[in-house]
Amino acid sequence: MPLFSLCSSGNVQISQTPSTPSFRHVFELRCRSRDVSGAFLRVSWSADRLHKCVFRTTHLAFLTFRTNGCGWSPGTQCVTKCDHSKPKPSELAYRKGDMLTIIEAGVGKGVYRAQHNKTGEQGLISASNVREREAIRVDPSLSLMPWFHGKISGPEAVNKLQPIEDGLFLVRESIRHPGDYVLCVIVGQEVIHYRVIYKDNKLTIDNSKFFYNLIDMIEFYTKNQGALATTLQKPKEKAGAKSAEVELSKAGWLLDIDKLALGERIGEGEFGAVYMGHYMGQRVAVKDIKCDVTAQAFLEETAVMTKLQHRNLVRLHGVILHNGLHIVTEFMDKGNLVNFLRTRGRSVIDTGQLLRFALDVCAGMEYLESKKLVHRDLAARNILVSSDNVAKISDFGLAQTNPKTSDNVKLPVKWTAPEALKKEKFSTRSDVWSYGVLLWETFSYGRQPYPKMSLKEVKEKVEQGYRMEAPENCPTRIYALMRTCWEMDPGKRPSFHKLREKLERELSCRSSDHPGRGQVPLLHPPPPQESGPKTPPL
Repeated sequence: MPLFSLCSSGNVQISQTPSTPSFRHVFELRCRSRDVSGAFLRVSWSADRLHKCVFRTTHLAFLTFRTNGCGWSPGTQCVTKCDHSKPKPSELAYRKGDMLTIIEAGVGKGVYRAQHNKTGEQGLISASNVREREAIRVDPSLSLMPWFHGKISGPEAVNKLQPIEDGLFLVRESIRHPGDYVLCVIVGQEVIHYRVIYKDNKLTIDNSKFFYNLIDMIEFYTKNQGALATTLQKPKEKAGAKSAEVELSKAGWLLDIDKLALGERIGEGEFGAVYMGHYMGQRVAVKDIKCDVTAQAFLEETAVMTKLQHRNLVRLHGVILHNGLHIVTEFMDKGNLVNFLRTRGRSVIDTGQLLRFALDVCAGMEYLESKKLVHRDLAARNILVSSDNVAKISDFGLAQTNPKTSDNVKLPVKWTAPEALKKEKFSTRSDVWSYGVLLWETFSYGRQPYPKMSLKEVKEKVEQGYRMEAPENCPTRIYALMRTCWEMDPGKRPSFHKLREKLERELSCRSSDHPGRGQVPLLHPPPPQESGPKTPPL
């Protein structure tokens, strides 16, 4: 880590530089000078010079390393742009479209050491021959089941299966047997219709082989003939539908099932189980979604996550399509914030740590605010805590770009703003209301908000002007922040940017009043100003 000293001139001296400054780092620096006791410094540094130095007395300090050009950190996922089939000694061979993982940066100018995701081989690559994987556009036509045509008749299916080609197939809803499906596939010159029976919460064609969902079934019969007259060769896509598998693969977000090792189950949600696992040697969390309808809904959450890269957001590694949908994210050792607070309590976690959690979440929400994204389900249960006590926002299933109305999902009443409950109007300011409730949860050490009140009572009383009292021993200024978040008029609520500034001041004051307590740990960056999506490290 670099060492710094503050000169009387106000400049920063760097007495030691990092060994690999070719990628972005963020550090916080607390000023020790007598003249600026308790103050903070904000500076930026690059490999060749200190290019920004701004002194501030009330805000947190951030030190950002940047270099020009592509500075990729170890773990960055890249897609190759061309073939490199005749490598020199120490170089890595690859074909166009292969996925590589950067394992060492700064080997040479524009040169990185990388590992081939499929073969496992390692070698040197040129940055000019690869690109970072791209974000996926949120597109309603993107489908995990492009071959599913909904409720159409048998003759309609035959008309759609053109031109005649062995193994061309589609799936439709059964009109004669509601709840069942029909697999239609061309064999020779005719179309065979296989009834897919829904039995004991599973699907089957022959009562011997059962599947959790249609995706699982199609995957099996693409590789195995089984009870069919032929294997499935080519899907007949519904007009307007785009294959999510193709788009995920092209963008570089489709992971290899053979590289995933699932471990113990660590959670159970309404839509499926969550497992701890390992992907290419790194510990990950895997959300396993079996229901094909639910998987399709979670596809939008995945698309949103590919656009986001911030230290206080749980990062997406990629997805796997096998026996349903597997969403692979970074593993957060200490679980969700509610359980973390409840199981440790006041004797372990001091107010300074609570403030840092609050600031973490606020920084993540400020980043979403800058991207014009509304989370809509901000609550302590959806905040995860890393091994080094960094809080990160998760569960983007309800996130949308400035949605004006809800989509008839079940809303978390105790966390949702009045205008969102009453008029279905969601905005960043409705997220601010939810953030106020999250602050209350945090400083009450995980208590349920509006204790002993029914959902009906909460809706009625909040509308009448009721607001929760301050949690026990909650700092006065923090409770005042909660109250500003709970203004009935959304326009009077502060932005996340303003909230972050106030939280920074509170933490700064606390550090000054109690030296050695409540100090800021390393790595609390402000929202990055990237021009586009960055690839999270894997």
